Amino acid sequence: MIPKKNLLYIGNKLAAHGKPPTAIDLLSIKFQEEGYEVYASSSKLNKVSRLLDMVSKTIRHRKTIDIALIDTYSTQNFYYAVIIGGLCRFLKIPYIPILHGGNLPNRLQNSRRLSKQLFNNALTNVVPSQYLAEQFKTYGIHNLTHIPNTLEIENYKFLQRNKVTAKLLWVRSFSEIYNPLLALEVVELLLKQGVEVSLCMVGPDKDGSLTRCKKVAAELNLPITFTGMLKKKEWIALSKDYDIFINTTNFDNMPVSVMEAMALGLPVISTNVGGLSFLIDHEIDGILIPPNSPAAFVNAINKLRENPVLVNTLSNNARSKIEALDWQVIKHKWNSVLGQ
Repeated sequence: MIPKKNLLYIGNKLAAHGKPPTAIDLLSIKFQEEGYEVYASSSKLNKVSRLLDMVSKTIRHRKTIDIALIDTYSTQNFYYAVIIGGLCRFLKIPYIPILHGGNLPNRLQNSRRLSKQLFNNALTNVVPSQYLAEQFKTYGIHNLTHIPNTLEIENYKFLQRNKVTAKLLWVRSFSEIYNPLLALEVVELLLKQGVEVSLCMVGPDKDGSLTRCKKVAAELNLPITFTGMLKKKEWIALSKDYDIFINTTNFDNMPVSVMEAMALGLPVISTNVGGLSFLIDHEIDGILIPPNSPAAFVNAINKLRENPVLVNTLSNNARSKIEALDWQVIKHKWNSVLGQ
């Protein structure tokens, strides 16, 4: 048996501090279970300390690392990837950026030189959706490997939805790019139509959006519950009490929360932005609508309320699609790209 490789995994490993789990929290464990030696960095809360820890671990393990994996985002954390990628090139360590976030095309536009240095010199770039692959190719970056985001399907008990009411669930970080205020507009419009509606919004605050949403909900007396951040098991248990999952985002790639809703059997209504059309087939395993349109959300919700056959179809098809993204399937793609 060929021994597995030694991996350095760079990312924001902050779940131990109560932050939402990211790719590094799931994949570093899964790689270890597959027999890889994994050095993960960093769990430091302070951003400067986190960067220093990433640099330190890269230098310390430079002689034993076979490949470095680098979670790469479009926001400030992009510069972690730039710095570690540059260090890997200097130390002659092959590296693979793992691309996250539907707003990465803007980063390619705004940071062209840094982007080309980082991505064109990589062993390959792992893209979770064909949307990002197409975007990267338009900027002349072609060393791409498509590996979808993954779930452990056994952790998601399927609940068949048939006839539904307007009991809505929203799960995301409260950030402007995810447009949480749109969910409140949807509830307000349904109330004006005389529809009995409730909304539960699950997630931590990122930029003050949660405070703004709570203020608006209180002023308009909207039937909305804000849970704050919940552990995955907690919101999965809570999902049984809701009928429809809404995703209001303005930018996205292949959101895990939407995949999870599909796995659980919740019919999903999502804005058609970024990579969502590569994840959801309209009226086959979900519903796609234009962004920033509360009326389109309301029309879709009412359509589901009036059409149990469609609900049943979406629920079953969505589960089948996500089963094909189970870790036991996707791990073979990872083993292939890592040269095992």
